[in-house]
Amino acid sequence: MRQGARLGPIWLLAMLPPLFWAGNFVLARALHADIPPIALSFWRWTIALMILLPFVAAGLWRQRALIRRHWALLTLLAILGVTNYNTFAYLGLQHTTATNGVLLASVTPMVILALSFLLFRVPLRSAQVFGILLSMVGVAVIATEGRPQVLAGWEFNRGDLWILAANLDWALYSVFLRWRPPEMAPATFLGAIVAIGLPPLAVLYAWELGTGQGFAINLVNLGAIGYVALFPSVLAYFFWNRAVAEMGPNRTGQYLHLMPVFGAALAILLLGERLQSFHLAGALLIAAGIVLATLGKKPG
Repeated sequence: MRQGARLGPIWLLAMLPPLFWAGNFVLARALHADIPPIALSFWRWTIALMILLPFVAAGLWRQRALIRRHWALLTLLAILGVTNYNTFAYLGLQHTTATNGVLLASVTPMVILALSFLLFRVPLRSAQVFGILLSMVGVAVIATEGRPQVLAGWEFNRGDLWILAANLDWALYSVFLRWRPPEMAPATFLGAIVAIGLPPLAVLYAWELGTGQGFAINLVNLGAIGYVALFPSVLAYFFWNRAVAEMGPNRTGQYLHLMPVFGAALAILLLGERLQSFHLAGALLIAAGIVLATLGKKPG
């Protein structure tokens, strides 16, 4: 696919990844007892690379000098976006619900705003700062299931902590995308980071296999791996990277607010999960923080 080709309205490109990622969370939770987390992450990206190669192989070869010149940056982005993010999320979904996962993921845009300020001094208004703090309170409400006393004993659900680690990881990836070489075609960039991110993931997978964890080869498991390889991986990353390139990480990050909407609906419909009062309270606090952080925000 040629660089610069218009794929559709940019708002649509930014909306689709949250939908695909919400489905990824729900599917990973549904099969958390059937497919180990690192296995799901490894096979997801292995098949994604197989899907990508026919379309990106020529570009990878043509821009091999550019890839060598930027190997350190590409390795950083590959570790964050390919090796770490989904592995952290799948580890979290072993121990928390899909609803918790997508609600906690909704705080990621606030983390992007904070990191943009801390790392690149992108200005923050006082309302944005207060919005970030308010969203953090919402996260605490969800993570502690509305029981503040849990904070005193640090009895967080470890699944929620993995999800929060995944949020930080993805925020770093999105902020660092500003360094992506502009002369590198988007498809070539995606192929490069997937190829670079797979070897360390293979090491983790070998460790997981060594602990005796495996999964059955059946239509349900293969279908799940096929879905996460195509939609949340190839298509979502390509669309997200393109949206960030056109709108910037702060504006694009706001579309992650759609994840809890899509994810909670899918979890209720497909997994029979129930919304609890602490979910609603936490979501309202996060939403209030989002409104404060984005109200009157200039495009850019």
